[in-house]
Amino acid sequence: MRREGFVPSVVYGAVENQNVKVHAKTFRDMLNEHPSSQILVNLKVEDQPEKLVFIQDIQFDALTGAILHADFRAVTEDTTITAKLPIKLNGEPKGVKIGGLLEQLVHSMKVKSLPKDLPLTINADVSHLDVSDNLTVGDINFPEGVTPTLDSKVLVALVAKTRAAQSAQGAAAAK
Repeated sequence: MRREGFVPSVVYGAVENQNVKVHAKTFRDMLNEHPSSQILVNLKVEDQPEKLVFIQDIQFDALTGAILHADFRAVTEDTTITAKLPIKLNGEPKGVKIGGLLEQLVHSMKVKSLPKDLPLTINADVSHLDVSDNLTVGDINFPEGVTPTLDSKVLVALVAKTRAAQSAQGAAAAK
């Protein structure tokens, strides 16, 4: 099946388990268009109505990066999904403008939501951060219906002091 350009896959969940094959190039192109591999897709299997499925897991070849297998979870509108989504930091922190360094400690996190509420990324505003300030999971404004699985005290990003920032603060204090 792989030599013919297909990815062996399975669909499970709200339907009876079913083995399917997915066109490898089309699947890879679809994944490359999204920031996360855990997305919702409409899957059309021959002679069956289209199903809303969640890409639960993808197995890759360790050497070539080729997709070896995919697990699709059939979902309904009231199915709670747990997805690992990338965190995108938006804005330039005040502390960076005076020489601080923005460090992102957590690049992705698991969230729970219904299919209709699932975002592609978690957006976090960092423009208010000054030198030595930090952003925790509890500081992020999640979209309605989306809840993080991490504790609210987990550090996501911080603005570290650099020598340039320390000298800028010292000069401001001297004035």
